[in-house]
Formats: sequence, C-alpha cells, structure tokens
Amino acid sequence: MIKKNKTKKEPALFVNQKIPADLCESEATQSGEAAAEERPAGTEASKPYAVPDDEVQTLSDVDLSGVYSYANYFRWKIDERLELIKGKIFEMSAPSAYHQRYTGRIYAELYIFLKNHKCEAFISPFDVRFPTKSKEDKDIYTVLQPDICVICDPDKIDRRGCIGAPDVVVEVLSPSNSKKELYYKFEVYQEHQVREYWIIHPDERCFLKYVLNEDGVFIAGQPYTGDREFVSDILPGFRLNVEEIFI
Repeated sequence: MIKKNKTKKEPALFVNQKIPADLCESEATQSGEAAAEERPAGTEASKPYAVPDDEVQTLSDVDLSGVYSYANYFRWKIDERLELIKGKIFEMSAPSAYHQRYTGRIYAELYIFLKNHKCEAFISPFDVRFPTKSKEDKDIYTVLQPDICVICDPDKIDRRGCIGAPDVVVEVLSPSNSKKELYYKFEVYQEHQVREYWIIHPDERCFLKYVLNEDGVFIAGQPYTGDREFVSDILPGFRLNVEEIFI
C-alpha cells in the first residue's frame, strides 16, 4: 500500500507551470501523494452526448467536458490519437521527427536487449489500460499510450494492448506536453506501481530515471547527461549511451 504524506508535495519536475529549462541541472526528488481516486470527484461515471459511441467519428462529436471510460473510448472511430486520464480526454499531437528519432533509437536498443527475454518492449501507439476497481471496460477510466513500455508479465498483454501497469515506462517530452498532462501521468504511473519510469528531455539532452521504492513512491537520482551511461535498475545489464541517443 502506498504511504501518504500529510502534506502533498509536487515532484520537482512539475513545480513550475512549464517544464523547467534547468530540469537536467539539478537532482530530482520524490513525488508527492498518489491520486486517491481513479475518477475525478464530483463527476458522474459518464456524461450523455448527442452521438452514440459507435458513431463517434471526430472529437466534435464528443462532449469534452464529460467523463468517459474505456468502454466509450474503445468504440469511438476517431482518427486522432487520444488518451484518457481519470476519465478526461487528452488529445495527442503528432510527434515531431526528433521525437520519433529518439524514441525509435531507445526502442531499438530495448528490442535487441530483450531478445530471448521474458520481458517485451512495445512502442506507441499501444494502449495501456490502468484498472482500479475491476478490469471491466466500463470501470477503466485511464488509458495511456506511453512512447515505450516494457512488460514482463505476458498475462497483461491482450489483443487490445496491455491491461495493468508495465514494468518500465518511457516518455519522451514534447513541447505540446502540458503540466497537467505530465503531472497526471506521473501520478498514474506511481499509483499503479510502474516499477521504473524514464523521462527523456530532448532539449536538455538528458534522461531522468524514477524507481519505485518499497513504499510505492518514485525516487529519482541525478540526471543522466553527456557521455554518462544510462543504466536500468529493473533490467540488469541494460545500458544506453545518452550522447549517442541525441546525435
């Protein structure tokens, strides 16, 4: 069980309104209290709108102020990439060439390393559902598409993606990432016990690694920059040359 602090502290990554420019120049600290509820307080489980789920073609067909479950999300026929965070819709912008380049390089290294390994790496778009009360579609209010995730339990993988927390999640930051989106994701990953969370900051050319401690709280050490070799606590033997990723 996650231990709760008396006073909620925001992780260092999210103290400022925007991602701080000096993110990779100082040591990151542990996050604050995990989200207490999967669905936002004071909202209904669903909100009616004019178009039935199986006829939703665009975001304009959906009431964006509503709260939705995976049961809604799965039936929509919207071309745009979306995520659900605690029932709220977050539209995902198209990734830049740089974002795709860095994500692809990290994924390639993971793919090669994990050959003949029980763990498997997946690259976005790949839905990860985070159930709380049950695994029923109607009870799942958070569905994310991490840039990369590593899953070591094959029972979590199904034809729709992953149900339950991956062991490792990798997110490559983009200018379009909002503070709210990043903070909520951090809370989701911690609450659902993702064992290791990598945040890649292309502008600062650095990696941050959060590792879940025995109390269920993310702890981060010094950022990985320059020619410092990135290592994983969860995947023993895995190493990355940070400088080569950003060439």
